[in-house]
Amino acid sequence: MTSVAQAPVETRVATPKRRRRRLRRPRGLAVITWIYVLWSLVPVLLAIRFAFNSGRSRTSSQGWSLRWFWTDPVLSVRHDPTLWSALTHSLILAALCMAIATPLGTALALGLQRWRGRGSGPVNVLMLLPLVTPELVFAVGMFLLFTTAFGFIGLGTPAQVIGHVTFCLSWVVLIVRGRLVTIGRDVEEAAADLGAPPWEVLRRVLLPLLAPAVAAGFLVCFALSIDDFVVAQYLASGADTTTVPMRIYSQARNAPTPALNALATIMLVVTLLALVLAFLAFRFLSRGEKASATLERLATIDAGGPAK
Repeated sequence: MTSVAQAPVETRVATPKRRRRRLRRPRGLAVITWIYVLWSLVPVLLAIRFAFNSGRSRTSSQGWSLRWFWTDPVLSVRHDPTLWSALTHSLILAALCMAIATPLGTALALGLQRWRGRGSGPVNVLMLLPLVTPELVFAVGMFLLFTTAFGFIGLGTPAQVIGHVTFCLSWVVLIVRGRLVTIGRDVEEAAADLGAPPWEVLRRVLLPLLAPAVAAGFLVCFALSIDDFVVAQYLASGADTTTVPMRIYSQARNAPTPALNALATIMLVVTLLALVLAFLAFRFLSRGEKASATLERLATIDAGGPAK
């Protein structure tokens, strides 16, 4: 009798232990993950290390110095006209891409999210095509476009800006539409019920709620543009339209100095800062979001003006 009565108890006690053993993290997977992370980071860290090398070697350590960033009067990034021009041109392209692609992408996201008529499906698919099209195919298509159909524009900075805006636009639309889905139509309908005209709904309700996504799209455009190589290469017209990735590619095998490592390090830092700023901006602008905050914003709208 005792053994029979105790059997179910022993079974109940042992079952959670067996479950815990089954749910343990597989150590092999963690080891493979760390190997992949180290394999990806070691080349980058080595390139950064030799950017601070005091000598000309890119293979043997010769001390630490900022020579290749700005102290060398001839070969540093700051004093080499080819490297400085490439860095300046990359920053100009990224700034123009942000300034053009972000408002256009936001407007397109609003229109596509609200469009429910005939043709909305194909247009939505076409808007996402740059995300899935191979970059080489996209670059060749843009090259043919500016050398045949739009030959009056030609290759150069305007073509590079248009190319960067074209493939960054889809990212802004994707980010802003994701935010629109989480907001829903209730807020706009409530503002309209309070008497706010469409422009006031957009300016005082919708855009403040979209601010985190707009800021994220703004800085993601910067990161995508400043790192691009293929589109910029195909649409370049000469030395004055060379970007940093193009300069690194052209000089990587021609006995370069560590100044090239310094240029790559600057690009890496700028890109990481843009992504970190995008994350922080999204967190800052969306902090403490509650339904009560939205209702307070709606309460200030009464026929296009403050509530009286």
